[in-house]
Amino acid sequence: MASGAAKPATFFLLFVNLVLYLIIIIIASWAVNHGIEETHGQASVLSIPARIFPIYYPFGNMATGYVVILSLLAGVVGFTTSAAGLSNAAQWDSSNLYTASIFSIITWSFTLLAMGFACKEIDIGWGGSALRALEVLLIIVSGTQLFSMIAIHSGIEELSRYGGGRV
Repeated sequence: MASGAAKPATFFLLFVNLVLYLIIIIIASWAVNHGIEETHGQASVLSIPARIFPIYYPFGNMATGYVVILSLLAGVVGFTTSAAGLSNAAQWDSSNLYTASIFSIITWSFTLLAMGFACKEIDIGWGGSALRALEVLLIIVSGTQLFSMIAIHSGIEELSRYGGGRV
C-alpha cells in the first residue's frame, strides 16, 4: 500500500467486518432459537441418528447444525476481535498492530471453518432464505477478513520501514 494508506484501509475493513459479524450473529442466533423451539415436536418422530444431535433444524439439510453453530461461534469471535482490532489500530504502533494481527488470524481461521461447512451445505442442497443469507455472508466476510489481515500486515511493514514508531 502507499505510504499512509494502510491506516484508513484498516479502519474501514475492520468496521465493515464488525457490521458483517453482527449480522451473522443475529441470523445464526435466530436459527439456533428456531431450532430449539422446533426440536421437541419435530425430532421425537425421527430415528436414532437424527435424534442424537441436541438441536433439530426443520429447515436446511444435515450440515445445517454445524453451519449454524460454527457461524455463531465465528460471529462472536469475529465481532469481539474486530472491536478489539479497531481499538488496537487506533493506537497505530507496532505492539498494538501485532495484537490486531493475531486477532485477525484467529478470526479468519474460525470464519474459514464456518465457511467450509457453509460451502458443504450449499453443495448438499437447498436451504431456506435465512440460511442462504448466512452462507453468503460467511463467504463475503471471509474475503473481507483476508483483506483486513493484509491491511494490518501492511501497516506493520509501514511502521517497521519508518522506525517502528507512530506514523
